[in-house]
Amino acid sequence: MTTGAPPPTYPARPRRSRLRTFLPLGIAAWLVLEIWLLTVVADVAGGLTAFLLLLAGLVLGSVVIKRAGRRAFQALNEALQRGGTPERGGGNGLMMLGGLLIMLPGLISDALGLILLIPPVQKAVSGYAERTFERKLREADPGSFGDAFQQARMHRPDGKVVQGEVIRDEPGDAPQGPRPPLSS
Repeated sequence: MTTGAPPPTYPARPRRSRLRTFLPLGIAAWLVLEIWLLTVVADVAGGLTAFLLLLAGLVLGSVVIKRAGRRAFQALNEALQRGGTPERGGGNGLMMLGGLLIMLPGLISDALGLILLIPPVQKAVSGYAERTFERKLREADPGSFGDAFQQARMHRPDGKVVQGEVIRDEPGDAPQGPRPPLSS
């Protein structure tokens, strides 16, 4: 039975990005490839050798992450003692990512982790990531998370961040009596 009312119109679903569409497929393919390669290595070199490779990756990755974390903490301490902020870059984040990839079981992730530990590769990847991040922030729509992050990064001309709260007085909200002095 119809009431004569038009059917409700639902807003169109936003189109999924290619990354969200293909990321699960890529992760599944990567996992299958890692398992296949590990079984091939275990068949050729033996199961104990494959196990020792995985164990060595776990130990090496944890050492790399610990070292990168220590370097990042030392840089932060030195910057705070100087009264400034830590310099950008340094490669600690990419070293930690490389250590994490080495810790993951699998030979492809180990190779990618070892590649990320090479300083020229770190410099190229961090430069590309910074350019991409800056471009995404410039393209951010008003009201989006990127726009909020861009506004949070606004600094004074001398580089200092000013914390504060904006209070707008509406014409009808003005106090009737004289205002108290700002300083005593």
